[in-house]
Amino acid sequence: MPQNELVLGHYRLDPSNESDQPGVRLSSTEACEPVNFTFEAVRPGLFRTTFTSKTHPKPPFPSTRRPIPDHAPFEVVDKSDTSKLFRSGDIEAHVDWKAEPIVSVGFAGEEPLHEDLKFRSYALDGPGVAHYTKYARGDLHVGLGEHAAPMDLSNRHFTLTATDCFGYDVLRSDPMYKHIPLLVRASPGGVVATFSTSHARGYYSVGSEMDGMWGYFKVYRQDFGGLEEYTMIGRTLQEVVTLYAELVGYPQLVPRWAFGYLAGGMRYSMMDTPRASEALMEFAEKLEKHDIPCSGFQMSSGYTMSEQAPRSRNVFTWNKHRFPDPKGFCDEYHKRGIRLIANIKPYVLANHPAYDDLAKAGAFFTDPRTGKTGVARLWSAGGGTSGEGGHIDFTSKAGYDFWYNGVKELRKVGMDCMWNDNNEYLLPSDNWQLALESSATTEGTVPDADTERKDTGLWGRAMHTELMGKSSHDALLKIVPHERPFVLTRSATAGTMRYASSTWSGDNVTSWDGMRGANALSLNAGMSLLQSYGHDIGGFEGPQPSPELLLRWVQLGCHSPRFAINCYKTGNDSFAGDVIEPWMYPEVVQHIRKAILRRYEMIPYLYSLMLQSTRTAIPPQRWTGWGYEADPEVWSSKLLKDGETQYWLGDTLLIGGVYEPDVSEAKVYLPKKGRADPGFLNTNAPYQHLSAGAWHTISSPWKASIPVLARIGGAVPVGKDHQVVAPGDKVNEANLPADDKRGVQIFPPPEDKSDGETWYTNTWLEDDGISPPPVKIASFTLSYRASATEACVKYEKETDAFEPSWVAGGLAVILPVGDNRRVVSGDGAVIEARRHDESGRKRFHIVAGDQRA
Repeated sequence: MPQNELVLGHYRLDPSNESDQPGVRLSSTEACEPVNFTFEAVRPGLFRTTFTSKTHPKPPFPSTRRPIPDHAPFEVVDKSDTSKLFRSGDIEAHVDWKAEPIVSVGFAGEEPLHEDLKFRSYALDGPGVAHYTKYARGDLHVGLGEHAAPMDLSNRHFTLTATDCFGYDVLRSDPMYKHIPLLVRASPGGVVATFSTSHARGYYSVGSEMDGMWGYFKVYRQDFGGLEEYTMIGRTLQEVVTLYAELVGYPQLVPRWAFGYLAGGMRYSMMDTPRASEALMEFAEKLEKHDIPCSGFQMSSGYTMSEQAPRSRNVFTWNKHRFPDPKGFCDEYHKRGIRLIANIKPYVLANHPAYDDLAKAGAFFTDPRTGKTGVARLWSAGGGTSGEGGHIDFTSKAGYDFWYNGVKELRKVGMDCMWNDNNEYLLPSDNWQLALESSATTEGTVPDADTERKDTGLWGRAMHTELMGKSSHDALLKIVPHERPFVLTRSATAGTMRYASSTWSGDNVTSWDGMRGANALSLNAGMSLLQSYGHDIGGFEGPQPSPELLLRWVQLGCHSPRFAINCYKTGNDSFAGDVIEPWMYPEVVQHIRKAILRRYEMIPYLYSLMLQSTRTAIPPQRWTGWGYEADPEVWSSKLLKDGETQYWLGDTLLIGGVYEPDVSEAKVYLPKKGRADPGFLNTNAPYQHLSAGAWHTISSPWKASIPVLARIGGAVPVGKDHQVVAPGDKVNEANLPADDKRGVQIFPPPEDKSDGETWYTNTWLEDDGISPPPVKIASFTLSYRASATEACVKYEKETDAFEPSWVAGGLAVILPVGDNRRVVSGDGAVIEARRHDESGRKRFHIVAGDQRA
């Protein structure tokens, strides 16, 4: 946007300002209208800033609702006519307004972690604003939802909007699909984050701009409206991410079935001969032939394509040639244990049977030049094809209701999940007007904001992504109130994830670099609360992966929160494209199957991580330095800060990868926590013990595994390696087996390094896998210690609220490969080994309370 900055001085205290409260209210009359500034301590670690005027109002539909402040923990420790200092514990904030307001936030006695830039802190900038802060060179900067790799955002510039970046470059493309203005600065001394609530388009320069006079700085620019910004501070990433979750909402529950293999591919639903429904049944039969479990199928939008020219995708319609009996098709897939995920797009092409009625009812945006429906070019059929039509204005009653009712009908037919796709809202003009009449809009509107304006620029295109999520969520819950709504969304704001429980990195490209860079996207997404996140395994666009690349990607993808193989490889056919199938390369199909079976075996571990995420906001997939802030290597290594080569999956498994062809080993850093850190075990051959606080080269033959290292003292709950029925499923059409087996893989120190005294305790969570919140959760704790000859195990459960079916039969305790120690209960009784499993691990059976076989 054009630069037209105005930095004001001579601020005065508002007469209503209370001197004993932890905050200030200021105003300046140097502009053509009064400009107001506020800074307030909301609660310990959380602060709120506003910078507004009549022409620069607060965000009228903020992506988070204003929290109720708790001033009690704060004390004003110093104040004057032009400054104020307040403190809670060791956190303090200082505001100085001798000229322009200067805010600093940090820990008492230490350099501030957040500090405004003098002489330029807050500026009116045309119809928008700019906020300048000091930049700490060398520190780690993360967040911003989803942007190109590497994970470290330092010294880079970003556009804060969402776009349909089909076939993006994972290392260079900007912007991408998400609009989340959350920037986190992390250092060994502490962590601070800033978050803007506006849906308006913006920009973030994270130290990429510099000037000899101004020095090193960060700047957040917002195209329209005034600033509402929250600042969060803590000692660790965990503290700050949790503060952010308390502000915008914790991640939503995902149904248990969604942790299995999710298949897809544009071609299947685009087929006329044979019919798409027949081709999809053939796909299901091939799954059975190869004995590969599959929990869900992503129904691309070909099922909505009109049968007559012009053949375009018409949301909430069915192509009756391809799917003569939509409900019958859904029922058949359900009988095979496969749920269906319906692709739906928030626009209506002019040839859609409902277009004229929706236009008359005001369901679309209004173009102020004509006073009529705003017409845009929209993706219509195949790659690069388009047609005219309108985006649905979710602030209109007609548009919101059309969507809500369309989702209800799809759910009645048998579609289990709504796939909110192409929801980046690429409107051509910020001047297009909104209706602002649906009840969903008024529920989220700020009462004290200037709501007379209806322009898209101020309200922000991204607000429609959030309202689309709400409409899909509420419609699903209305039809099946006993099941948690499952909304998968391509674009997202912070507020969208109050309704959508899962997302992914969009239309990626097949390449070794694409697989590697995707890890960095996952880590920043997790810290931005996009925690049920993944990628299209093998690449959505681009050439077909080689057998080696496909297997490596499957091995990596199985160790992530979301595992999906879906693609639209245009190739010679830009309409139907080509697909990736697990059996496409006979020489590796058994290895792909093995990785997928391991995925299913680990679902209790993955699902527990998700339940913890909804309670604590801890990402299932984490940066190597998460929880290891005292290890200097995590801050000094560029490779680790880039976040592309390794990550934590939970707090037990550290996952590495192989990112080049014809390579059979990988370099991994194992972080260290304190001097007595016992290190790690390699879960693959040669199954060696590895020291913490060091780099190691891990043998990783491509048909065997990527590096999977287990933290000594950790535990991984496991179940059956095939699909099972969730306890909460009221109908089991496929007669899936019960989830009645549970084991726990433990990782004691090697025999020669075991002291027989140190106890390791691990807890995992379970629920019925299907019910909407609030859910009843069971908690299980396994504690163990080890000597050179035996491992002593204690097992406790808290199942008053919910008891899984496997509990009565006890669980298996599983030692690592090659560990020949005996296992004893807490009272010293020997527990007999039941058997060695297929991997050569000894298994012992234990029952809570009794502790004996």
